[in-house]
Amino acid sequence: MERQTDLRPGVYARRRAHFALAFFALMAVGLFAWNPDNLYLWIKALHIIAVISWMAGLFYMPRLFIYHTDAEPGSVQSETFKVMERRLLRIIMTPAMMLTWIFGLYLAWSVYGFQGGWLHAKIGLVVLLTGVHMFFSRAVRAFERDENRRSARYWRFMNEAPTLLMIVIVILVVVKPF
Repeated sequence: MERQTDLRPGVYARRRAHFALAFFALMAVGLFAWNPDNLYLWIKALHIIAVISWMAGLFYMPRLFIYHTDAEPGSVQSETFKVMERRLLRIIMTPAMMLTWIFGLYLAWSVYGFQGGWLHAKIGLVVLLTGVHMFFSRAVRAFERDENRRSARYWRFMNEAPTLLMIVIVILVVVKPF
């Protein structure tokens, strides 16, 4: 009986992720080649899709850490969490973060010319969000080595960091208060 934690499903997941990234890249290149009048809206849509994917991973990863913390190191449950965390990070979160940055910087440059206090604040907060992503990446590696030293309570607290940053970023983008 094949399980999702076996090597074969991982290979399939990696292939699907590479296909999705290639499709996303071809779509972006095709849009630039086509150069429709509403290119800005297409790029904005791709940016929002990437942001949603990245945020979903940032919300879910600490939840996995909470449950992983309670699993006995070396247990089947712990090994399953390792696979889930690694795949979430490599197949969803990191590519989505990269696409978010690419499309976001393009929009900041082409639409706003990197002007506006709200935009500078937003970019600063996205840098912090990237720092949270990197922190979670290091935690995945620590869990992989069975070296997590943090409690489930700590990970519950860290679950709020992406949420708070997202709230402020969305307000900055929509309201543009300064």
